[in-house]
Amino acid sequence: MKKTDLMTPIGLTVGFAMVMFGIMSSAGFGGIASFIQASSIAIVIGGLIAAILVNFNISEVKLTFKVTKEAFKQNDMNLRELIALFVKLSERARREGLLALESEIEGVDDPFIKKGILLAVDGIEPEVITDIMNAEILAVEERHQRGRAIIEKAGEYAPAWGMIGTLIGLVLMLQSLSTPETLGPKMAVALLTTFYGTLLANLFFIPMAGKLENKTDQEIFMKQVIIEGVIGVQSGQNPKVLEEKLSAFLSEEDKSRPIEDDEGETLGEAANEA
Repeated sequence: MKKTDLMTPIGLTVGFAMVMFGIMSSAGFGGIASFIQASSIAIVIGGLIAAILVNFNISEVKLTFKVTKEAFKQNDMNLRELIALFVKLSERARREGLLALESEIEGVDDPFIKKGILLAVDGIEPEVITDIMNAEILAVEERHQRGRAIIEKAGEYAPAWGMIGTLIGLVLMLQSLSTPETLGPKMAVALLTTFYGTLLANLFFIPMAGKLENKTDQEIFMKQVIIEGVIGVQSGQNPKVLEEKLSAFLSEEDKSRPIEDDEGETLGEAANEA
């Protein structure tokens, strides 16, 4: 289950607002109109789209919007909840056996957790389970890398197309030195294309690619914890021992707070009873 990551829209809004404030503080509301230049927009956006189409195939281009939406979402599952889940699974496995976990994971949304537990229930060797799940992690990392490659390339191409627009504007300006009244508009094209390209790259594409890379790192980290949890449950580790083992992945601040289950009971107490 995913919810909106508010930091992404907030960051974009703050960045855009600061640019608008910089313009209006010097030139007022009327100054905004001087920063809207259709030819400059056409050069940057059109050139950017053309470069993306040349660089990537159609199937990769189709992924752009899907990948971009991921930067506006975050996963509800956190590390403390993950530890609580595996301690709960460990307690039930010790009481009723691994087969009882099939019904326990029916309410779990994460397919990676389900896959690991089902492999454990089927009696697959721990080393084989680790290899299978690590292979899936590598596949996820590769898919994510390909998905954000377009965003990263767009961050490279946007300033370049801004410079191309600047060169066009300068050439036109130099050809019109005999008519001084046309120098201003042509210089505007030259400077605004650089402005548009740099703004797109540094406010949207580069930060978006960085956000997606961070999300990939976080997802891989969580999957590594899941592997440790699955192996711990399969090997019949004491729930308290498993909790201590998985808690090693928590930050120092989180370690100082007790982990509670869905009913608000401290896991350590429940584990000791088991």
